[in-house]
Amino acid sequence: MFKRLDAQRLLALFVGGALLLNFPLLALWNLGLTVWGVPLFVVALFVLWGLLIAALGWLVERMPE
Repeated sequence: MFKRLDAQRLLALFVGGALLLNFPLLALWNLGLTVWGVPLFVVALFVLWGLLIAALGWLVERMPE
């Protein structure tokens, strides 16, 4: 089904995403700043989420059939 290295990369992406979207690291963005009127926390949350989706798409697309 999955080759070993592909499965390890997907697992690493999952763990990295879980760490990025969890309290200690996500709290770093909780400042009183705004970007175009939107709080920095919300912008960072959506940017990180989008980057994780892009990385997942890139990993899945380069997997051999």
